[in-house]
Amino acid sequence: MGEYLIIHASRTGETQKIAELIAEGIRIAGHNATLKKGNEIKTEADLKGFDGYAFGSATYHGDMISTMKQVLFMAERAELENRPGGAFGAFGWSADATQRIFGTMEHIFKMKMTSSPLMLKASGLEGAITMAQDYGKELTRL
Repeated sequence: MGEYLIIHASRTGETQKIAELIAEGIRIAGHNATLKKGNEIKTEADLKGFDGYAFGSATYHGDMISTMKQVLFMAERAELENRPGGAFGAFGWSADATQRIFGTMEHIFKMKMTSSPLMLKASGLEGAITMAQDYGKELTRL
């Protein structure tokens, strides 16, 4: 049974809801999922010891929320290379934050990434629950 860490930064709660749905998918697949807000990560040691990771942030004014930037700076020193990873987030006009997080995890951290980032306008839209749960399941298969 794997241990997965899902970190989210949310303004309105939508990205947090997506994180919770991804965690459900991980649990449905028979693994454990730990959810944390970005501001709960204080050092790179808080990121160590997990089998896989999903980082998510809402896109706000074309960028990720500042707490997720801080998490990414710490993650760069957390030795995540070759670990399974995924990126997700809620957005209004663009999903730039999610794409930047995904690219950072793939190219800077050298993680084994999901097929694509999960970008949802809202967790309650038709099909979003299944998409997020399936994303969690995909993460466990990497």
